[in-house]
Amino acid sequence: MTIPAIPRRIDVIRTFKEQGGYVAAVLPIHYPRSLLRAFNILPVEVWGPPGIKARDGAKHLQPYVCSIVHNALSFLQSGGLDITDILIVPHTCDSLQGLGSILLDFVSPKQPVIPIYLPRGKRESDVDFFANELRSIYRQLEAITGHSPTDADLLQSIYREEAADKLLSELHRCRRNLPFSNLAFYRLLRNREHLPAETFMELAQKALAQKVDTTQDGGIPILLSGIVPEPMSLLGAISQMGGVVAADDLACCGRRLYPPGQSDDPFRRIAERILYAPPDPTRGNSIKERLEHLLQLVETSGAKGVIFYEVKFCEPELFDLPQLRQGLQEAGLPSLTIEMDLNDPLSHQALTRLEAFLEMIQ
Repeated sequence: MTIPAIPRRIDVIRTFKEQGGYVAAVLPIHYPRSLLRAFNILPVEVWGPPGIKARDGAKHLQPYVCSIVHNALSFLQSGGLDITDILIVPHTCDSLQGLGSILLDFVSPKQPVIPIYLPRGKRESDVDFFANELRSIYRQLEAITGHSPTDADLLQSIYREEAADKLLSELHRCRRNLPFSNLAFYRLLRNREHLPAETFMELAQKALAQKVDTTQDGGIPILLSGIVPEPMSLLGAISQMGGVVAADDLACCGRRLYPPGQSDDPFRRIAERILYAPPDPTRGNSIKERLEHLLQLVETSGAKGVIFYEVKFCEPELFDLPQLRQGLQEAGLPSLTIEMDLNDPLSHQALTRLEAFLEMIQ
């Protein structure tokens, strides 16, 4: 059994544009997919990308800004995002907020730039604030595209994204019953970052059709936390060392298992979905909430340890780490922290520490 054939990102983008659609380059982490698709805009996420020469971005950014932001700005200035029509920059952290300001006030790319301001909580007032922010984004997209989707159009788009996210959650739940390696599984999951929902659903259904009743013998189960598993060779290394990612708390994956919304108002429903997602430090969730979520993931997955795989200089992640690791230790769970830069290969030191950790918890 094999992973379903996955179309190349550039082919997806070109096909969508040839059919009359727009393409938005979206920076991490949370954004309203369904609102964009209602305007016939395909969101394509930009997690760096890895392996970019970051010198162009270095002219505008401090050296202690993370490589996701450095690479994104360099990629933009080198022409890597010329095929896109819109730039979406969520104010996820200080570094991305700074990038948004640079794009609006200094660099002035050819594409219009739309920042997204997310509240740092999930109170009723936070839902109200975010729903109004989404209405503001609607008006900006209306001016850019000349389209004015109705509430019915928005809800149809929302229901489609909810159906895709339901399948995404099912993939996460059934991962130990699917005959895929760590690397193949996450390549499948991460196609949610650029595929239209309807295309992703086809791939997910084909993958889930290969589910078996018995748990696959994948090795030592671990929980992987952090922002993004780059370089993706990390996942192959875990497999080679006898480990299996039994669950994740990754910003690009597990933290975006959005629940269905409840409201009949499309803007509130989108806001509810994002704000009620699993705990994320960039949305202001407390360390207590995060620790309880990690312990629940460990319980349901059977993970024997937690690996925090962090991008260097990622302040929202690194601020929480000492107390999270202490809480895990008090619960009897060992953990390991590895910091990386998107432009670097996995170091021998990191591989040695990873291997030693897996040997310790087996």
